[in-house]
Amino acid sequence: MTQSGIYTFSEALEYLYSFVNWEVERHVRYSPEVMTLDRPRRVMEAFGNPHEQYPILHITGTKGKGSVGAMVASALQASGLKVGLYSSPHLQDFRERFRINNALIPEDEFTLLVNDMRSVLDTIPDITWFEVTTALAFLYFAREGVDAAVIEVGLGGRLDATNIVTPVASVITSISYDHMHLLGNSLAEIAGEKGGIIKPGVPVISAPQPQEALDVLVRIAAEQHAPLTLVGRDWLFEPGALSPYCQPFRAGRAGEPMREYATGLPGEHQAINATVALAALDTMQQAGVGATQAGTQAGLAGVDWPGRLEVVERKPLLVLDAAHNGESAQRLAAALTGVFDQRPIAFVFGASADKDVSGMFDHLLPIADYLIVSQAVHPRALDPHEIRNIALAHGYRRPIEIIPDTRVALERASELVGEDGMICTTGSLFIIGEVRSVYGLPAGHVPRASRVPCAPASPEV
Repeated sequence: MTQSGIYTFSEALEYLYSFVNWEVERHVRYSPEVMTLDRPRRVMEAFGNPHEQYPILHITGTKGKGSVGAMVASALQASGLKVGLYSSPHLQDFRERFRINNALIPEDEFTLLVNDMRSVLDTIPDITWFEVTTALAFLYFAREGVDAAVIEVGLGGRLDATNIVTPVASVITSISYDHMHLLGNSLAEIAGEKGGIIKPGVPVISAPQPQEALDVLVRIAAEQHAPLTLVGRDWLFEPGALSPYCQPFRAGRAGEPMREYATGLPGEHQAINATVALAALDTMQQAGVGATQAGTQAGLAGVDWPGRLEVVERKPLLVLDAAHNGESAQRLAAALTGVFDQRPIAFVFGASADKDVSGMFDHLLPIADYLIVSQAVHPRALDPHEIRNIALAHGYRRPIEIIPDTRVALERASELVGEDGMICTTGSLFIIGEVRSVYGLPAGHVPRASRVPCAPASPEV
C-alpha cells in the first residue's frame, strides 16, 4: 500500500484496521471523553451529512437487535424498497456489515469509499475503527440512493457512533446483562445506556423488558416526549407451534384482531423479535416509509440471518446459534429441547473473554451429554482451559474435551453423538463464523437449498 492511494480490498481493510478497534481490544473506559460523538459528526459534516439523506430506523438492545433489523430490512425490501442494513459484528466476511437489499457491499465499492474518505479521516485525531466503519456505511447508503436504512448500534447506545442519527423511530430490543464492565452492573444502568438513543419527539418501540429496565426507558421516553410503544402492552403476540425451521405466530395492536405470521428464524423468542419488527414497521409507515402487508409477511417469512438456530447438517443434526449471554443461552436451551428430538447432545462451545460463561452454562450444561471446548481464532477468545474449569465448578461431570481447532472439534462431536444425535455450536459469534466457513456456507446468507418454506397457517395478504 502506498501513501498516494489504496488499490485493493485487502489494502482498504489494512488501512481500516490501523485505527483503534474496541471489538478486538478491551475498552479501558466508556465515557464521553473516550467515546465521543464529535468525531463521527465531523466526518459526516465533511461529506455533507449523508446520514440525513434517507429515513433511518435505529436499533439497540442486548439480544435480538440483529434479528429485528434483518426482519425489518427484509420486509421493506419485499415491499419494493431499496434498503440499507448496517450491523455488527460480522460472522465470516467484513462486508456483511454493509448490505443493500441483503447484498454485501462489493469489494471495489468498499475500496473506493475508503479512498474517498481517507483524506478526511487522517485529519481527525483518535478516531476509532467503529466510527470509521459507521461513517462508511452512512456514505455508502447515501451514494447508492437507498429508500431507507436500518442502523444497528455497535455497543450501548448513548455514546455509540451511530447515535448521531435522528431516526424516524428508535427500537430497543430485549435488555439483559452483557458488557457490564462498560455499561453498568445493573439492568437500570444498562437500560440508561441503551435508552440514550431515544431522541426528542421520535417514537420508540421496546420489546418486553424486566421491570427495572422498563422503568428507566419509560422515564427517558417521557423526558424526551418520545411516544413509547411497548410490545406486550401496545402490541400483542402469541407464538404458534414449535418448528425446527421457522416460528409461526399471531400478532397485532392491542384491541385489534391479530394476524397470522411466520418468521424464518425459529424459536419462540423470535416471535417477540418479529412483533417488535412489526411495531417498528407500523411506526415507519406512519412516517411515510411504508411496507405492504404482503411484503411484511413475505419479508418475515424469508428473512435471511445466519447463526440463529441455523441447521447446517442433519445426520448428525448440527445447529449454530449466536447465544452469548445467560439469557440468550436460556432461550437456546429451551429451543433445543422443545424443537429438536435428536439425542444425545454435544456442545462445541467457545466464548470471548468478556462474556458470562458461567451464566451461559447455568442453562446449557444441564442438557449437555458432551462438552467440547473450542477456541475461535480471535484475540478476545477465552482460553479453553478456563472454560473447562468453569464447567467443572458448575459440577458438570459428563465428558469434557478441549479441542481448540474448530474443524477437529466438530469431527469429534460427530463421532460422539452419532447420526441420530445433535451438535450445537454456540457461545461466540466468532465460533459460529468459523463453523460456517468450515462448511463452505456463503457469508451473510443461509443457503436456499437448506431452508424449509415458512408460512403462517392462514396467510393474510
